[in-house]
Amino acid sequence: MRKPLVAGNWKMNMDQNDVNAFVSEILDKISANDVDVMIAPPALFAAGMQKSFGDKIRVGLQDISAHDSGAYTGEISAEMAASASIQYAIIGHSERRTYHSENDHLINTKIQSAIKHGLVPVYCCGEKLEERESGNHKEVVISQISEALQGFSEDQLKDLVVAYEPVWAIGTGKTATSDQAQEMHEAIRNCLSELFSQAFAEKTRILYGGSCKPSNASEIFSQPDVDGGLIGGASLKVDDFLAIVEAAK
Repeated sequence: MRKPLVAGNWKMNMDQNDVNAFVSEILDKISANDVDVMIAPPALFAAGMQKSFGDKIRVGLQDISAHDSGAYTGEISAEMAASASIQYAIIGHSERRTYHSENDHLINTKIQSAIKHGLVPVYCCGEKLEERESGNHKEVVISQISEALQGFSEDQLKDLVVAYEPVWAIGTGKTATSDQAQEMHEAIRNCLSELFSQAFAEKTRILYGGSCKPSNASEIFSQPDVDGGLIGGASLKVDDFLAIVEAAK
């Protein structure tokens, strides 16, 4: 049985006062023993939040460098993150692909680095609107996964989390229907089965990451191949985020 995971991606939001208030409020309210909860704040706040959360909530980075160290101004390595007790790294988010021209070859290298230093990679994949409308959405996502996970063994990817992002539904107000979400999650699980094994595919958590909110979380999470969500805007408000966590139980 796959334990659900609800992960909040704060993107470039919140200042220190916001963070302090959020941490205090969520620690007062959370009771999510049946669900793993992770928040990926701006990197500046990650280590402090991890100390505050302890074992109640896991903390991740929104991105990591492909390099361990060196002259890479502005980058944060998986080794640095691990030394600060950070546990997860979001890799390959659609905004990194769009705004920073990341491709699955680079993303493959970042996954390698995450695994090397004991971080759980949350690998993001998904299609754009034109790819969905052309009917090539499954082929696009399967191609992304095949390249990003090339060369890994099942054991190396034993903690892998896959997040399916219908790019056309991020920040647009559009949301995939529960049937559309299930269709793609099932295709991803079948792809993992073909790349590795049925057992590997059955234990790998696949999250939905497209404008998930309290009003639609229960319906989406009820689908058999949806194991939680990668939550954007709704993760910035404690009550909304916890309502989504509750829906995943």
